[in-house]
Amino acid sequence: MNEKHAELTARNFQSAQDEALIASAPERYAAPESAYRLAFTDNDFLLREELRPVRMQLELLKPEMVQQEQGIESTIVIFGSARIPSPEGAAKALADAQAGGDETAVRRAQTALGMSRYYDEARRFAGMVTTRSRSHQKPIYVVTGGGPGIMEAGNRGASDVGGKSIGLNIVLPHEQSPNPYITPELCFQFHYFALRKMHFLMRSIGLVCFPGGFGTLDELFEVLTLQQTGKVRRRPIVLVGREFWTRLIDVPWLIETGMISAGDENLYHIVETAEEAWAVLAGHYGFDAETAGDAPRTA
Repeated sequence: MNEKHAELTARNFQSAQDEALIASAPERYAAPESAYRLAFTDNDFLLREELRPVRMQLELLKPEMVQQEQGIESTIVIFGSARIPSPEGAAKALADAQAGGDETAVRRAQTALGMSRYYDEARRFAGMVTTRSRSHQKPIYVVTGGGPGIMEAGNRGASDVGGKSIGLNIVLPHEQSPNPYITPELCFQFHYFALRKMHFLMRSIGLVCFPGGFGTLDELFEVLTLQQTGKVRRRPIVLVGREFWTRLIDVPWLIETGMISAGDENLYHIVETAEEAWAVLAGHYGFDAETAGDAPRTA
């Protein structure tokens, strides 16, 4: 394209980025109390109470735009407790507790060691998703809440096999730092729980939920409710750990008392291993068929 033709498509206005870089305040208006700052570079202004709708829009747009740019269309979400340690971490904690001679600490450490098997299952499952979807035209990516425990295991499993994974981290009073296995360009930080939970579902073709506490249950039951009420399309929901989930959720009692309808128990599947979790997803989408198609993008 020659110089004359280039003028036809030349930018009409300076970009916001250009002006943010060159804008400087005259000395009289450079003090912190001065209003002489571009609105979109003024953090004090952006953090005002009245700007909450704008901040919510930014938390919706940033992860969406970045994932579009990265070509991410389909994800499998891994939910689970931040408190479930890796087997090696649990074994060390038990050895420390035994050395200290505190019987209560030993019992807790023994329980944690037993629960740590779910860390390994989540890690193996994430590796399966990443490896087995590589042949798809559009690979499937693991997404977690970005923290420790089961979330770390999910990101770690993808990293083990050289794959990318997503972390949707949340700012908490006790500061939940992102685990070190998330792909850096796909590690996001949220202020609003609602926007974070929306992003969990926007690209998900399935959810695999490991044992967890209030946060995990909040995420799980929101998705079950959305599917029960038809607010989102159906996708496989898999609960890993038969004893944990059947003791925690008395579904027959909910049906008997009329709190849910007969048939609502079919909204999810309970399995025991990573292989069984993958089999549910593979059976639903035909992933393991000889000519497996790509999973659909969720609107």
